[in-house]
Amino acid sequence: MKCDKKDLLLYAVTDRAWLGEETLYSQVEKALKGGATFVQLREKNLDQENFLKEAVELKELCRRYQVPFVINDNVDIALAMDADGVHVGQSDMETEDVRKKLGPDKIIGVSAQTVEQAVIAEKHGADYLGVGAVFPTGSKDDAVEVSHEVLKEICRAVHIPVVAIGGISRNNIRELAGSGICGIAVISAIFAQKDIEAAARDLHERTETMVKA
Repeated sequence: MKCDKKDLLLYAVTDRAWLGEETLYSQVEKALKGGATFVQLREKNLDQENFLKEAVELKELCRRYQVPFVINDNVDIALAMDADGVHVGQSDMETEDVRKKLGPDKIIGVSAQTVEQAVIAEKHGADYLGVGAVFPTGSKDDAVEVSHEVLKEICRAVHIPVVAIGGISRNNIRELAGSGICGIAVISAIFAQKDIEAAARDLHERTETMVKA
């Protein structure tokens, strides 16, 4: 499965922080019903066995909605359960090594904060870039802020799709218009909301408008 630009419009990154009485499965399904176009399973504290089980279930769910499903960081899990791909950060496995391990047909996303990192990631086989944090964020303790000027420069410097991530909400999406990105990646803007489906639908519409602006 290869990565299409339009698949990256509304990229939902999971987080267990707001589950309450719910399951991650039901929250992800609500996000998909609302219009999430891409799903990344991000698990920092789950043991391998449960991570694998959850990944298999969510892959099937995403398949029903015909939405790409990737794993954050864990290349072995992605390989074991045949995810559509993986997303790696700058401190994780090198893009070239991920490509060797996963093969030519899987989606590889790479986090980048500078033009140099972006160009190297593309050269080494990345299919898309996640660039941020474009706004202050509470979801990632070590997030580096990326100015909107640098975001534009990255979009101009590479030929692969770029998704903005970090602190994006329904209220600040418009500020990203004209940057060259093809979509946004969000965590709390979907999963921390009382009505996840409605939040995803609203973000989908706003992002579509912003990308065209």
